[in-house]
Amino acid sequence: MDELDDERHAPPGPGAEDPGPVGVARGGAVATVTLRNPGRMNAMSEAMVAGLAETFEDLGADPEVRAIVLTGEGRAFSSGLDLEVLREPYERGEVLDLRDRQERGYNRMVRAIALAQKPVIAAVNGPAAGAGMALALACDLRLAAESAVFMMAFVRIGLVPDSGASYFLPRIVGVGRAAELALTGEPVGAARALELGLVNRVVPDAELSAQAARLAADLAAMPTVALGLTKRLLLAGGAEELERALAGEVVAQHHAAGTEDHREGVLAFLQKRPPTFRGR
Repeated sequence: MDELDDERHAPPGPGAEDPGPVGVARGGAVATVTLRNPGRMNAMSEAMVAGLAETFEDLGADPEVRAIVLTGEGRAFSSGLDLEVLREPYERGEVLDLRDRQERGYNRMVRAIALAQKPVIAAVNGPAAGAGMALALACDLRLAAESAVFMMAFVRIGLVPDSGASYFLPRIVGVGRAAELALTGEPVGAARALELGLVNRVVPDAELSAQAARLAADLAAMPTVALGLTKRLLLAGGAEELERALAGEVVAQHHAAGTEDHREGVLAFLQKRPPTFRGR
């Protein structure tokens, strides 16, 4: 997916904090969390991942917050891991160990979202690829703008689904459809995503923020403890399964990240050329 031209960061509105790559704005009992790297399609740096984990841990523990909206600034939700950080080491032929990045970063982030005892709504305002798509999957409900595109892009750079995607995707769309999305890495538009059950609603781009805010306000007015318990029941037994899935992703991703095909996939993406995979 091509990078977007740099966009200006809008100044935070009233009641908003500006912690850098993750913005938080509060309105009543609703908190809106915004990914803030629009010039790179909200690609996820280590700072952004850590910021998301800390933000959701804090909001999850805050009794004044009764519903959370997650969205992206600019024209994308998130393109996933910022591959630019891998350019120099991979051009030198290095093999990186991504396990610590997963365990302390992405897995912590996913747990904070999935285990929050209050509803979390993903307002997917544009492309959501790789870990960006996994981020949306970890939320309880997904509203998609008509321009939204979903992509299990991991395979295209020689990696496996992580950030909880191997757990959430088959549970949301079924094993067969999950296999198609994960094995092909093909993009799925908003209308098709609705057909697959990947999203709950598709709305016009201009209405996404308002409709997400309205849904969040409705949920925030409901009995929060009951909603949290409902989330727990829907995840019944699944919390342990999620932990096993996250641990399995770390092992599989470590193996995949050591392959020549992974480095070729990343460099081909960064150099904007078709990859040549050799199966090793």
